[in-house]
Amino acid sequence: MAIKIKPVSDEEWLECNEWNRIIIEEFLQQQHLSDHTLKQYTSGLKIFARWIKDHPMIKNKPIHELKPRHALNYQNDLLKLGLSANAVAFKRSVVSSLCNYIELYYGEDYPLFRNIYSKAIPSPAKELVREKNIIAKEDLEMLAQELEKQGEYQMLAYLLLSYNTGARRAEIAQMKKEFFQMPKVKGKDYYMTPEIRGKGKGKVGKKIKLVYDEATRQAVLNWLDARGEDDNPYVFVRKYKDGKVNELKPDAFNAWFTNKFNKILPYTLTPHALRRSRATHLVVEEGKDINKAKVLLNHNSTETTSIYVMKNDSDELDDIF
Repeated sequence: MAIKIKPVSDEEWLECNEWNRIIIEEFLQQQHLSDHTLKQYTSGLKIFARWIKDHPMIKNKPIHELKPRHALNYQNDLLKLGLSANAVAFKRSVVSSLCNYIELYYGEDYPLFRNIYSKAIPSPAKELVREKNIIAKEDLEMLAQELEKQGEYQMLAYLLLSYNTGARRAEIAQMKKEFFQMPKVKGKDYYMTPEIRGKGKGKVGKKIKLVYDEATRQAVLNWLDARGEDDNPYVFVRKYKDGKVNELKPDAFNAWFTNKFNKILPYTLTPHALRRSRATHLVVEEGKDINKAKVLLNHNSTETTSIYVMKNDSDELDDIF
C-alpha cells in the first residue's frame, strides 16, 4: 500500500510562517498550473510549510532563509516516513519550483537566496517499475463479450472507446453524449470528437481530438440507450437511487479494473494498459508505421510512442538460432 502523508489542516496552515503562507499562495495563483496539478502542488507545498513549522532546528523560519542542508533533511524525513521514491521526487520538484519562483521574482529582496535543491543533493533512487503488461487481442474480445453478457454496457463502452482511441483516462472522462450524435468525418470511415483537453501544461493543456470506429460508436450508443434520459451531458456517469447523475472522475476507471476487469482477465492490468496495447497491436501485430500510432495517441514524437510499443524479442532470437 502506498503511504500518504496526512493533509495539512486549516489550523496547522495558520500556524505556519506567515511569509511562507503568502508566498505559497501567490505562487499557486499562477495560471500555468492545471486544476489537477494545482491540487497536487497545493498539498505538497502545505506539507513542506508544516514540516518547516514542526522541525525543531528550523523553527518556522521563512523559506528564503533555508539552506540546501534543510532540503536534504526534508527529503530524508519523507523517505523515513515510507514514501515511495517517486512521491518524494515529486515533493522535491514542487519545492524546487517554488524556490525558482522566489529566486526569480524576489531576488532583489533576498539576493543571497538560492534554490535549496541544488544539484549537489542527490535525487532519491528510482524504484523498479512493475512490468508494463498489455492485453492480448483475444483477451480483449473475451473481456468485451463477458461485459456484454453481464449487462455492463457502460463498462463495455469505456473498454472499446479507451482501446480504440488509445486515449488516457482523463480524456475519456471528457466524452459527452452529443459527440456520438455526429456523423463520420467527411469522406472518411471513422468518427472524430470535437477538441478536448489532452495532457499538457496549464489549464488549457494540449487540444486534441479522439478518433474511433463504428463498432465503438455503437457500443457507446447502446450504453446511452440502456442508461435512459437524464440531464447529465457526459457519457460515463454514476447514477444514484435518488435520481442524481454525476459524471465519473478518471479514478473510477481504475476501480473498474480492480473490481471487475481484473477478475475476468487472467492477469492484472490498469487503464493505461489499453493505451499501451493499442500502440503495440498497431505497430507489432498489424505492421502499421509507428508514425501512424503516434498520430492516434496524440504524441508529439515517435520516441514517446516507441516507449508504449512492447515488442517480444523472442522472434529475433528465434531467427538468430
